[in-house]
Amino acid sequence: MFARNKNKSTSVSLDMISKQKRYEALVNATHADIFRYAVWLIRNKTIAEDVVQETYLRAWKSLDSLQDPKAAKSWLITILRRENARRFERKQFDLVDIDDVSIEDESHGNETELEYAELRKLMAGLSDEYREPLMLQIIFGFSGDEIAAQLQLNKNTVMTRLFRARNQLKEALEGKHEIRNRHNG
Repeated sequence: MFARNKNKSTSVSLDMISKQKRYEALVNATHADIFRYAVWLIRNKTIAEDVVQETYLRAWKSLDSLQDPKAAKSWLITILRRENARRFERKQFDLVDIDDVSIEDESHGNETELEYAELRKLMAGLSDEYREPLMLQIIFGFSGDEIAAQLQLNKNTVMTRLFRARNQLKEALEGKHEIRNRHNG
């Protein structure tokens, strides 16, 4: 009887070691991309760290449900998006009078940083339906099919949204350059 229990505990230990190795490989392979996506989505590094930690905790708990290791990044992004949504289910927002808020000028001397900040601001101004597919394509390099699966949309819808998002950015950039040229010229 004791030998039988010993075999079961050895088997359980080997299963746990196997699961731990799979989990560590998953974290090592995806953490940088998942964190970068979280920072973009949440726009706060500290909160993004917490959401990523919760994401990986949920991933550990349901690691056995991951059938295809190639789909791990999409699986983690789905978990992260749900974790982020859970934050808002629990949160009560404090409202602030707009007149009491001062806005800092975040401009830097480096022209590249200014252009990057301008582009990021324009992208943040896109509606979620256009911004999210565009960021999945830019940050993760997902194809139209992968984005469609991730957002549970038709591929044609995704491709249309990507096209419109790029056009909106192009028009916004052209408009800003025209305004600058009128002031400078």
